[in-house]
Amino acid sequence: MKARGLGRVYQPTYKDKKTGEIKTQAVWWIQYCHHGRVIRESADKPALDLHGSERDAHKLLKRRLGEIAQGHPVGPDVEKTTFEDLAAMLGNDYKANGRQSLNRVEDSIAHLRGFFGEDRAYQITSDRVTAYIAGRQEEKAANATINRELAALKRMFTLGAIAGNVAHKPHIQALEEHNTRKGFFEPDQFQAVLSHLAHDLKPVFTTAYITGWRVHNEILTRQWHHVDFNSGWLRLEPGETKNGDGRMFPLTPELRSVLERQRELTDAIQREEERIIPWVFHREGKPIKSFRRAWITACIKAGLGQRITDVGGRLVKAVAYRIPHDFRRTAVRNLERAGIPRSAAMKMVGHKTEAIYRRYAIADEGMLKEAGEKLSAFHGAEQARFGKVISTAGKKF
Repeated sequence: MKARGLGRVYQPTYKDKKTGEIKTQAVWWIQYCHHGRVIRESADKPALDLHGSERDAHKLLKRRLGEIAQGHPVGPDVEKTTFEDLAAMLGNDYKANGRQSLNRVEDSIAHLRGFFGEDRAYQITSDRVTAYIAGRQEEKAANATINRELAALKRMFTLGAIAGNVAHKPHIQALEEHNTRKGFFEPDQFQAVLSHLAHDLKPVFTTAYITGWRVHNEILTRQWHHVDFNSGWLRLEPGETKNGDGRMFPLTPELRSVLERQRELTDAIQREEERIIPWVFHREGKPIKSFRRAWITACIKAGLGQRITDVGGRLVKAVAYRIPHDFRRTAVRNLERAGIPRSAAMKMVGHKTEAIYRRYAIADEGMLKEAGEKLSAFHGAEQARFGKVISTAGKKF
């Protein structure tokens, strides 16, 4: 059967090798054109609830023509695209663009794989995404964590659509996040943690406390050519930061002191071992890769963590109530307290939008007390200047 210009449905014929008789296949097929290419495919697609009848063939042809009219990719190859194909696209995209959050997205892919790993792309529908969310919530995953995973899945489908490998993208709705962290360090808390850290980590976290820069990607990666003692800057080059912008932090007396001590230590090791050490922060000349255990131990000793044991007294888990990222909030709060203009503070810490900056500008109890004292002083000045007016107004009410 033919529909001129709109493709056709048909039953292929074949020649029986034994009898030479021309026979007709039981399953119906469709044929249509897309971008000048003739495409033929079977209407026997159980996954689409199509089982090869003439009626099913007409339904499939109508579906394909509708996809072509909407500009969607079509064809049997599109339906062969799997979750793993999309995951590979996402991984390659992160690597090609040098994204620093590759490890994080790989964790998200691992969780998604546990649920969608056996699926083809077209089987990942909105209701399946909802089921995934429900399953992750039963596992006590935070909404923020689930959102990072959903963002990875959404990006997979975007890349698949760009490549012409998926016809439809499921609706993926992000969850509301109510678990935004609000941790920060008071000066005495910071000093307590610092006193229990090894000598090679103390300058790292002192720099984090002052600058609010990310420890792994922005502090531990600093080399000496990023430090300008003459002009007074510590630099991050364009492309080294999360948002891709470069950044400069002025060498305050405290920060300069830390870096000068590191310079002296580095020079001493270089002379002794007769080699060049490019890293600002290092362990005996070698880059610092990990500090998780040392951090948790220091927090516990400083009273900002605990060791959880079972009934037999065996260690089950060691927990720190502060994380290195809390230095970012701490630095923003200190900049606010110091009265630094917000535009300058955002550039120093590396927040591209004011909305993100405000998330980190936490109004803690100390800041609120300071605000109350300033308001009290303001009213006191008003009282001294317009005392009779204010007292009279008070009596009327």
